[in-house]
Amino acid sequence: MLTKMAQGILEEVLMNTALVEDLAEVAKDEALLQGVVMRTRETPNSSELVTYTPLTLFPTSVPKAVFLQALAVQTHYNTLVDRISQDSDFLKEALASTIEVDDFTARLFRIYQQILKEGRSQSIVLGLNRSDYMLDQRDDGTSSLKQIEINTIAACFGGLSSRTPDVHRHVLKVAGRLEESQHILDNNPAAGLAQGIAKAWELYGSERAVIVFLVEENPEIFDHRYVEKELWKRNIRSIRRRFDDVSRTGSLDQDKRLFIDGLEVAVVYFRTGFMPQNYTTEQSWDVRLMMECSRAVKCPDISTHLAGTKKVQQVLARPGVLEKFFPDQPQAVELIRATFAGLYTLDMGPEGDKTVAMALAEPDRFVLKPQREGGGNNIYGSEICQVLEAVKDSTERTAYILMDKIHPAPVHNYLLRRDAPLKMSTCLSELGVFGAYVRRGEDMVMNECVGHLLRTKSSEHSDGGVAAGVAVLDNPLLI
Repeated sequence: MLTKMAQGILEEVLMNTALVEDLAEVAKDEALLQGVVMRTRETPNSSELVTYTPLTLFPTSVPKAVFLQALAVQTHYNTLVDRISQDSDFLKEALASTIEVDDFTARLFRIYQQILKEGRSQSIVLGLNRSDYMLDQRDDGTSSLKQIEINTIAACFGGLSSRTPDVHRHVLKVAGRLEESQHILDNNPAAGLAQGIAKAWELYGSERAVIVFLVEENPEIFDHRYVEKELWKRNIRSIRRRFDDVSRTGSLDQDKRLFIDGLEVAVVYFRTGFMPQNYTTEQSWDVRLMMECSRAVKCPDISTHLAGTKKVQQVLARPGVLEKFFPDQPQAVELIRATFAGLYTLDMGPEGDKTVAMALAEPDRFVLKPQREGGGNNIYGSEICQVLEAVKDSTERTAYILMDKIHPAPVHNYLLRRDAPLKMSTCLSELGVFGAYVRRGEDMVMNECVGHLLRTKSSEHSDGGVAAGVAVLDNPLLI
């Protein structure tokens, strides 16, 4: 763990322009050497041209106690998501108002209802999620961990974040900061995510069966490749397919086993399917339903996907709700609740009216969130007033939730991006923690925290992640 003095030394390095210019070139080359790469935006379907994945020049200081708190609560979050996914009464009640006005959530919910009616074909559940936090700056200068969201589908950057520690270690060494370089933590989410997939594959019980990565056009293909590579180390074959491929060559046999291109599928790992635009045709929805009905293990299955919605997040923050899922584990409830930011309903009625009035009076205190994944969807500041004024008297407002705005302490760093000028930025960071769990029937076979992800962006951007082109990859330097 580093002292505040060491932080001051890093500030010195930040101010040395000639050194920074040299280090930027070193960092880009090291990123390429370590495989922290992505396809170019111009050619997202070809690896003929690649560039380094955007990253910070220096690691970012994170208080050790808060970092360890985020790791410690992750297995409880895994359990929570899994228990929500098994509670159909809770999901129906929590999402009742949302599915009236949000067509995308409603379509997912209709698939869920069909699966409930027909009965699940597979008792093996695989969950790979990422819980995202910001550090809220308190008045006394300390910071508290506050959850932004939990991603239960297509949680990305577990692969690339396994390769970034060596980049920052090297940069610090070249900068003459050997001691600091030794404090960059090892991190290998790719191995942990693959371990979960491999466990589900093994329980499925057919050595011939494959893993399907369900994908779309993706510049970040190498993020997937690291997980694939970990599976190949275990001699588990994986294939990459899109919705339209499965529509053409996918089918179920009489035992509901899923076949694609004649290959039996043990696990469908969704790296797409979390946004309405991923479902380009009705056939895409037919494919989702077919896969849900199949014996293949889905990551996530439809109920786990719904458990990750913003509305569920808001309902969980209500008094007494967490206790329902952890009736005899007050410590787990305490650990989870400590990470909640203020969350407020916009359902019709007095409570929702109160939320609307509160947001219109002080919009800068809040974030308005629709039921969407993928970054870049949240609404801030005066725009909150515009949106709420338009929907405040109609049920359309129930498509959103309101959350307290988190205020992390800004830090200085350089954000390295292809074709972007090298300049110091005032930055905010977001910490993600990866979880992996596997359950068969009642039996939790695996439940682990498998790594972390730090993303940093310029404070001028209120929303958006790495894939949205706003944030860049980073590493925590514990202080």
